[in-house]
Amino acid sequence: MNKKYKIEGGLRSKGIAKQSLANKPLISVITVVFNGAETLRDTIESVMMQGYENIEHIIIDGGSSDATVDILKKYDDFIDYWISEKDAGIYDAMNKGITLAYGEYLGMLNADDMFADKNVLQTIIDRFKNSSADAVFSCLNIVDQNNITKIIRKYRAAKLSSSLLRIGVMPPHPTFYCKKSCYVKGGMYKTNYKIAADYEMLVRLLIRQKISWSFIDKVTVTMRSGGLSNSGFMSSVKLNQEIIRACKENGLYTNWIFLAMKLPIRLFELIR
Repeated sequence: MNKKYKIEGGLRSKGIAKQSLANKPLISVITVVFNGAETLRDTIESVMMQGYENIEHIIIDGGSSDATVDILKKYDDFIDYWISEKDAGIYDAMNKGITLAYGEYLGMLNADDMFADKNVLQTIIDRFKNSSADAVFSCLNIVDQNNITKIIRKYRAAKLSSSLLRIGVMPPHPTFYCKKSCYVKGGMYKTNYKIAADYEMLVRLLIRQKISWSFIDKVTVTMRSGGLSNSGFMSSVKLNQEIIRACKENGLYTNWIFLAMKLPIRLFELIR
């Protein structure tokens, strides 16, 4: 049964809070988890192994009933802040993470995701420093749940444009890092979306807020297969319904015919 009470921990609970330093801006990594004990260790340790020296890891647990909280307690001296309590779903949890983040830049690395190598966050920070971009994104490999060495799909979206968003193509969300100020200005994830609030957020940032961006042509995240948007035919229908809604709410026209145009792109990404 889900916990109805709040448990929290991490370095902040011990009075240790990080901040941006000269030439070392703080980057916040937000992990959302619910009953993710089987994979959470890999996520945490991939953050711990990063070579960049000013990282804040925030973990938002939705009141797990498995061993998730035990794992969080085990890594209590490495996680900056974690909380376990019942929430209103994945996007509500992401919003909590954004609100709690102290970083100048932030991104999402969920409990099925891992950084591809130890230099990922240094690469992201270097790109922010060397460009005027509000956001950066990169490439992602989707791997078999039971064999993370087996790549199923290579997800590479080198552009972020209204034309691509119109057909439902967006950068892989776990590779997307953005200035926190953009979220402060543009607002949080919409919790009345079930699957595509991350897509809606990108449309809002690009179309309404007109953020600038930079693409890093490198695999930075490994994601286990599965997830809300990859759960069968009805999930695909719901996803596309929400994509159409997101475009309408943000002044970008699309329709079902446009969305069908992304299928050849997705098929090309599959590894045979």
